This record gives sequence, structure tokens and C-alpha cells, in this order.
Amino acid sequence: MNSRRDFIKTATATATLAALPKLAFANGFNGTFCLFSKHLPNLNWQKLGATVKKLGFGGIDLTVRPKGHVLPERAVEDLPQAVAAIRAAGLSVPMITTDLHSASEPTAKPILQTAGKLRIPYLKPGYYKYDFVDVRKELDKAMTDFTSLAELCQESGVQIGFHNHEANIGAPIWDVANVIDSLPPKWVGYYFDIRHAVAEGGVAAWKMALNLAAPRIKMIAVKDSYPEKTSKGWRQKNCPLGEGAVDWKAYFQVLKKVNFQGPISLHIEYEIAGKTPAEIEDNTLVAIQRDFEFLKARVSEAYGV
Repeated sequence: MNSRRDFIKTATATATLAALPKLAFANGFNGTFCLFSKHLPNLNWQKLGATVKKLGFGGIDLTVRPKGHVLPERAVEDLPQAVAAIRAAGLSVPMITTDLHSASEPTAKPILQTAGKLRIPYLKPGYYKYDFVDVRKELDKAMTDFTSLAELCQESGVQIGFHNHEANIGAPIWDVANVIDSLPPKWVGYYFDIRHAVAEGGVAAWKMALNLAAPRIKMIAVKDSYPEKTSKGWRQKNCPLGEGAVDWKAYFQVLKKVNFQGPISLHIEYEIAGKTPAEIEDNTLVAIQRDFEFLKARVSEAYGV
């Protein structure tokens, strides 16, 4: 089993490789490889920055939501400190992941104004859910709320990317495309999640979703899954990159075609083995390294070395 010692030993090699994204993709991909901070929940801001830096990333997708690295109600006080600690480690914070849905929420303005002052470019809102009572009304309400949040983002100097997440409003991009198309492209677009796009339409619907979203993709989430039959029926099983249903080659070819240069946020959503929190953390670091190498290879193939 891989240990923290193995991580430290391989971190040096990984740190050497870390320079490759900027060098190898200098004439192709110039965006930021980020780690989603959700996957290292027990690290404080300083340790989070140091660890992610050792792993070779250029930035952190920072959680600013309940149980996140920054609590929403503490954003004014804590977000500047968190960002300062991460930047001191030599990383950027190109995006924050929130649970915001509407400008009317009490934490929306403080979070956005603080993010704007810190020059954090991008924000991911929360999920807009269907209750399946009257989906047309539910969609209209969600888009009204999202539009208000998008307007507040623009006022604060922060771009917003709508997250297409399976089973929620916007999972099929058709749900939201007309509304997002009507909003300023400089400020409003998509946080595109290929794993969820494929889960919602594994034959061709994911290609339709990507085609609709591609010109306005602000940032992307990177994860993988495949359909699995269980005793309770079919479900999507999360897995390491390359072991699921995502066609990574085709996906990054499209991103290259539209010259996507935004943050790439790596997620480790599959189950990590371990009997203790420390063991789980060690194994998470190993999983991150493995998926990050896969990710860089796919980006390199598409954007050119």
C-alpha cells in the first residue's frame, strides 16, 4: 500500500514534471491545472497550498460553502486569509466553488465582493434541482435565480460558470442554453463537466451538450464514471480517469478547437480505500498523482507539445 513516505518520495519527481504544463503547452494550453480542495478536507490553508504545490498543480479550486475550506458566513474574514496562504505557496486561486443560487441569499454579496477584490476570476454556483412537480415552473424559477446571481457576479467583477450536473437542472444543456445565451458572454458561461454530460447522454447527447456549451465554457471539471448494474438498479459508478465512459481524446479535441484556456479542476470522486483518515489521505494523494498524470497526457495530446 502506498504511504505518505511514498508520496513524499514521488513528489519530487512530480514537482519536476509540474513545470511541463507551462513549458509543453506554452503554444497550446495556457490555463491552470487546479485541484478541487474538497478532496483534502483536513488540511488547513497553509498545508493545502504546500501539498497541492508539491503535487505539481498551478492552482486550487477552493470550496467556499458549508463544510468547505472557507465557510460562506466567514468569507469576508477568511477568504482573504485562505487566498493569501495559497498564493504564498506559489499557487493561484482561479475559481471558487460555492453553494450560491441567487443574489438574494445573505452570503452572496459578501462572497462575491470579497472574491472580486481578491481578483478571483471564476465562480461555480450551487445546484438547481428539479422537484418533478412542474418542471417548467421549476426551470423558470432556477433561471430567474441564476440570472440574478450572474448579474451580481458581473457587478463584482467575477465570471460565473453554470455547472451541468446529472439529475439537476441544466444536466442537459438544452435546459439552460437559451437563458445563458442571452446573458453577457464575458461574464456568464459554463463550468462544463464531461463526466455528468456523458452520464446524462452517453451515446450522442453529451456531444450535443458540448457543442452547445463549447463557445462559452469558462472552466471545466475533470472526472470519470461508467454505468453499473446493482441490486437496486443501474447507477453511475465514479472511477479513475480513463477507466470510465468519457472519450477523453474527442473531448479535448473539441476544447482545443474552441481554444479553451480556462481552469481545469481535477476531482477524485471515486471511493478511496483506507482504515483511518490518515490512510485515506495518503491514498488520496496517490490517486491524485495518478489522475493528474493521465490528465496532463490527454491535454498534451490535444494541444500539442
